Amino acid sequence: MPPKRRKGSNPIKIEYEEDQVERKIGDQVISDPKNIRKKIKKEENRFPDVKRDLKSEPVEDVKWEPLNWHRVFTNIREMRKNLDTPVDDMGCESCADEAADPKVFRFHHLVALMLSSQTKDQVTHAAMQRLRAEKLSIDMILETPEVTIQTLIYPASFYKRKAIYLKQVAQILREKYDGDIPDSVEGLCALPGVGPKMAHLCMQCAWNTNSGIGVDTHVHRIANRLGWLKKESKMPEETRKGLEDWLPKDLWREVNWLLVGFGQTICTPLRPKCADCLNKSLCPYGAKAPIVVSSPRKKNSSRTGVKLEVP
Repeated sequence: MPPKRRKGSNPIKIEYEEDQVERKIGDQVISDPKNIRKKIKKEENRFPDVKRDLKSEPVEDVKWEPLNWHRVFTNIREMRKNLDTPVDDMGCESCADEAADPKVFRFHHLVALMLSSQTKDQVTHAAMQRLRAEKLSIDMILETPEVTIQTLIYPASFYKRKAIYLKQVAQILREKYDGDIPDSVEGLCALPGVGPKMAHLCMQCAWNTNSGIGVDTHVHRIANRLGWLKKESKMPEETRKGLEDWLPKDLWREVNWLLVGFGQTICTPLRPKCADCLNKSLCPYGAKAPIVVSSPRKKNSSRTGVKLEVP
């Protein structure tokens, strides 16, 4: 209780030392220091004759981070040890020819990432094998007819549009970058058909530079399910910025590989296997997800397919 003021006495001055503020944070489990100021303001309104001063330095905003994220991250690492996922053997990082000239090697990474957009790793990897069999390089792309490139990369999604992009990018790289690829996210994003996810992954794979987190559909979905964002995000770029705000930079490269494989096998878009997940008691989505019992597929059940263009 605040001290009472006697008649004729000067206003009472209450001082909050720095250790008192810290103790209050611990006792009240307050993550946002603004709540402390609100609490003090509320007391001042109740007792207007009492003056309070904070002798300590202004309380800095506490950096937000998800609850138990270290434990969740470790659990995903543990699960990934025993998972054989497409990204492990057929991801974009495995598509380049390591024996090729450094410029060609980097170009392979860029091409693989361009083909990977909305395309399964298995399809991207197979397309890259066909391109490499034709001596994939900038010169090869420029000298090969567009319709032939379409045939080589089919059935990658939007293969006709991607064939156009490959031609345009190869011409730009020859004219502006001396047959190499840009060494910055800005330069890569300026190329036709290249977005932020591809650019950050290309910087990691081709230039060994940790410029940012590559957020694809798996990383975007799982980050939201785990509550790893301060507020739910709708777009992958929002997710990238939200993750980079708190996740240590030395984990930026690993988190893409971890979550992509995890999303391909356990935390799938439809019917995720929450019952098999080590984080089922820590994940907000898993805690609310019903237990799904898979039933055998009927022989004559209809399927919803994706219409593919045929070259």
